[in-house]
Amino acid sequence: MGSGGNTATGVSNILHATTVAHANRAVLIHGAAGSGKSTLALQMIALGARLVADDRTIVTRKGTALIASCPETTRGRIEARGMGILAAPISASCQVTLVVDMDTEETERIPPLRQTEIHGIALPLQRKVDLPHFPAAILSYLEHGRLE
Repeated sequence: MGSGGNTATGVSNILHATTVAHANRAVLIHGAAGSGKSTLALQMIALGARLVADDRTIVTRKGTALIASCPETTRGRIEARGMGILAAPISASCQVTLVVDMDTEETERIPPLRQTEIHGIALPLQRKVDLPHFPAAILSYLEHGRLE
């Protein structure tokens, strides 16, 4: 997920990712088409999160932070397979504090702390968990963090 090592402030690009915010922190959900990015986001929104961007997220490095925002053309819209495009509660740009990899399933009950790098910023990485508690666990992570 790295971005070529460019560490300059203000560097930005668009990632194929969905981003949801809760407690002024955002989770960047990335993965291949059909991997469940929007499904996970919809589940989190049903639990009180807000949509930053669906499917295409603008990520910008600002100092030591990675900020996620939405292209204007898709703001407040999320795709629900089998239903179409839905309106969603939105969050303005928000600092990314967690990345979820929907292409790799977690196999460990208590996984090690993992990281990925975007624009030279190291971020915690969580693999996909195919269990009903996953959306709530991500919201808890955003609000309270993970213990070692």
